[in-house]
Amino acid sequence: MPTPHYGQPRYRAIAEELRERIESGAIPPGALLPTESILTAEFRASRGTIRQAIAVLREAALVVTEHGRGTYASLRPKVGRAVTGGRAEARPQEVAADPELAALFSVEVGTALVEHQSIDRRDGVVQAVVRTYRLLRPNQ
Repeated sequence: MPTPHYGQPRYRAIAEELRERIESGAIPPGALLPTESILTAEFRASRGTIRQAIAVLREAALVVTEHGRGTYASLRPKVGRAVTGGRAEARPQEVAADPELAALFSVEVGTALVEHQSIDRRDGVVQAVVRTYRLLRPNQ
């Protein structure tokens, strides 16, 4: 879906569209963003333009890119909300795959995974807990 860019660089219009998706929850915290090839097709833009858009999001701390793994929506509170004493905590830890996770990842029970847990608090009250899992690579 092409994005109108009315006088602004194309990469900024794409970055703004992706920012809206992240902040609205359409791309939830910790979720993998679509690949560059999917974004180039969706926005009908070059790979370089998509990379520039991702760089803008990275500078705004809305996404984190892990080499060889992809770009993830950052684990932090949404921008623009009135927050009093709000904060998000992210705690990566190694865990063993239980039967449900093993089935989802198509691995054996007990296989090492990385669990990222984010806890969003407002005035000391937990508002949300988000857990994401990834396969642990031997070179980590």
